[in-house]
Amino acid sequence: MSGNNQRLNIFPTRMALTNMKLKLKGAQTGHSLLKRKSEALTKRFRGITVKIDELKRKMGQVMQLASFSLAEVQYITGDISYQIQESSKSAQLRVRAKQENVSGVMLPVFEMYNEGGNAFEFTGLGRGGQQIQRAKEVYTKAVETLVELASLQTAFVILDEVIKATNRRVNAIEHVIIPRYENTIKYITSELDEQDREEFFRLKKVQSKKKERAAVDEVLRLEGIKAAEEKGMEGPILHAAEETGQIDMVDQEDEDMIFY
Repeated sequence: MSGNNQRLNIFPTRMALTNMKLKLKGAQTGHSLLKRKSEALTKRFRGITVKIDELKRKMGQVMQLASFSLAEVQYITGDISYQIQESSKSAQLRVRAKQENVSGVMLPVFEMYNEGGNAFEFTGLGRGGQQIQRAKEVYTKAVETLVELASLQTAFVILDEVIKATNRRVNAIEHVIIPRYENTIKYITSELDEQDREEFFRLKKVQSKKKERAAVDEVLRLEGIKAAEEKGMEGPILHAAEETGQIDMVDQEDEDMIFY
């Protein structure tokens, strides 16, 4: 699944751009952490694979020695299974489990321990005591090897599932989520740039319109002033009456005014 042509449906704003950048950074950090976890688990997985291979080879040899030692006991002492069944009341070899944390993954670890005394200390007193003791030691070692092999096999299965899930997450983040966030950031950035260009063009247009209107107003004002000047030059010239001699303020006498 590829995220080359995918993006989130989001309204392009500055806040959305900031949020998407934060999400992208978080996705990149998560991808880095999961990648390191996958590498650590893969390294442990390979080490367990090598140990399992060694233990399986060792198990074959141990079981072969155990079979030979049991054959020796049966050849010397005969069938002693009924004596062992009568002597054994509870298991002497026991297994306990604990957990080991590997990069956040809890792996079970089995270990063997002895509990109680030796229930077969009197077995083989008549004959074959040395062979019985050797067979007991060999089978104890075989059980110890089996417990260790079971622990490694369980860890192998768990790590296999966890590594597959971690790799799926890493691939999903790397090939789907991060490209989707990057495409969304590119989309928001391009839309914001387009909005800035539209705003700049609008402001330029408004400014040019204002300049044109101011130029027209200036032309009209100048024409009005010029027309007013021309009209003032062509109008009648008024002179005082004294200058024309129509009224002689000195020769005329004031008439008596009667107030009723």
